[in-house]
Order: sequence, then structure tokens, then C-alpha cells
Amino acid sequence: MTDSRSKRAAWSSERPAPGGRQNAVEIGLSAAIVSIADERPQVLVVRRRGERDALPFGPFDPLRHRTLESGLRSWVKDQTYLAFDYAEQLYTFGDRGRHRIEAGEDARIVSVGYLALIRATDSLEAPNSAWGQWYRYFPWEDWRDEKPAIVGRTILPLLKRFVRVSPDRHERERRNARTRMCFAADGLPWDEERVLERYELLYEAGLVEEARHDGRLTDPGSLPQPPLGQAMQFDHRRILATAIARLRGKMKYRPIVFELMPPAFTLLELQRAVEAISGVRLHKQNFRRLVEEQGLVERTGRFARMARGRPAELFRFRREVLGERHTPGMRLGTRRTGI
Repeated sequence: MTDSRSKRAAWSSERPAPGGRQNAVEIGLSAAIVSIADERPQVLVVRRRGERDALPFGPFDPLRHRTLESGLRSWVKDQTYLAFDYAEQLYTFGDRGRHRIEAGEDARIVSVGYLALIRATDSLEAPNSAWGQWYRYFPWEDWRDEKPAIVGRTILPLLKRFVRVSPDRHERERRNARTRMCFAADGLPWDEERVLERYELLYEAGLVEEARHDGRLTDPGSLPQPPLGQAMQFDHRRILATAIARLRGKMKYRPIVFELMPPAFTLLELQRAVEAISGVRLHKQNFRRLVEEQGLVERTGRFARMARGRPAELFRFRREVLGERHTPGMRLGTRRTGI
């Protein structure tokens, strides 16, 4: 993390603000660096004692960095000692109040969020860096084994109260529709891609710690206890929600899951990785049929030793598929039923 008071990014001051003050904009780069270890999706965070977890964040320097992405890769490697092959821009986060402005500061900080994928690494050498587990920040997103208890026990009752206190009928209908769609209420199906919509609904309802920290709660005591997931600095949980939603959606039509896999893997390991990202379980036979029909993998001729049972065949990603069809990906139409 960098202190905005000590490191200025690019700023614009072409048009004076009322009263003679200038409008300044700092451009920062935020990275959601994702990996999978032991069927747990994780994101790289900066973790300091007494502070919330934060995504790696650094300034864009127009004099040093030719592009935004080159700037991202440069300071991520400097700060975390990690390099990655896959990165894509998510969104530009520039809402007023997304970063608390210190006394004497008047810059609006605009952060360009990125999703980056790397293979799992056991140890992190950079100081204050750690792997944060997705489902600690978003405990309502993991439906692999069953519907999370927090949804029915805590979230839906609180959101129903949020619906009841709506200022008018139109807003009440809007809040009710969002609640039903986002959290699969009243028999609606769970949509794993609505990660950002769910977080923003909870934020708007004042049910996450970030709403209190941003000064958007008139009654901070109304926050649920225990908190709904682990809070992050600034709007970094919102950026992470955007990254998870993008990855879950894009995985269905592009083979980006293989950026997270080792060079050789079993089909069960591949399935567990897809399930970890999507947060839902899949039918084993249907998943294997899907992978074979899509031509996504090829046999290596080798086998993995298993703790129990016979050895499992090892496969590798078949890169030729990228030139054979427009949308080679992991369609999740093979979900396990009964959840």
C-alpha cells in the first residue's frame, strides 16, 4: 500500500474549482491477485497489525509507466515479489468518499481495478503480504456443500426489514426485487455471478462495516453482530466482489481457469478448482463429458499417485482450442441438484 499523502499519482487541474481551488485527481491501480490452494480461492492482501486487509494498491506514474497495466505489473512485482501472466482491467472506481481524505487534502482518488491470476505459491516473501480467503470476506457466496446458514438466518431477515422501511411503494418494490434475485429468496435460483450486486445491496442497507466507516450510517449500532464477512480497507471489498463476479462469468466462455492450474492435473482437480471459483458443486460425469466435448484438455500419458485407490490420469490444457472456437469455457449447466 502507498500513502496518498507521500506519493502523488497523476492529477488534472485544467479547470479551477469555485473559490479558486483546483480539481485534483489521483490515479491509483488496485490489483485483485487470485490463486487457488487446496480448493480454497484466495486473494493476495496487504495485512498490517491494527488495520483491515487491503488489496495491493499503487500509484500510476505517467512519467515511468507507458501504460496502466505496465505500471500495475511494475509496482506489484516491487511490492509483492510476484509476477503474473494473466491480467485484465475490471472497472474504474471513482465515487466520492471511496478513500477518506485527510485534513488539507482535496484530491479525488480514482482507482483502476485489475484482476490478475497466478498459480498457487506456498510462501510469500514480501513483508505484510498474505493470502486472504475469498469466503471470509463473502461468507454468503460459498454454496458448494449447502446454502450458507448466514443467508437464511441473518441476511434475509435483515434485508426484509430494509424492505419494510422503504420510503415509498416504488422503492419498496425495488428493494424487494433486488433481495429476491440476489439472495435466491422465494424459490428463485441462486445466480453465482451476482457477487457485486449482493455486496452493494448489503452496503446500501447498511449491513456491512464499510457503510459505517464511510459515514453512511445514522445508527452505527444497527450493524449485525457478528459482522457480515470480514471488512476491507476503503472500497477494496467492492473491488474484490467485482473481480470474483468477472472471473465467475468469464470462466464460462473463456478457459481462464487454466491460468490457475499446474501444468499437469487430474480432471477431479480441475473440477474442484471450477467449483471453488463458482461456489457451486457440479456433477462429476457431466463435468468430464463437458471438458472432453469442448476439447479443453489432452492426456499427458502420465498418472498421479493417489493416497487411496488407483492412480489418476494426468491432463494438460490444450491451447489449440483457442483457435478452434470463439467461446471455449466451463459452462456450469451441470450443477449438482439438491441444494
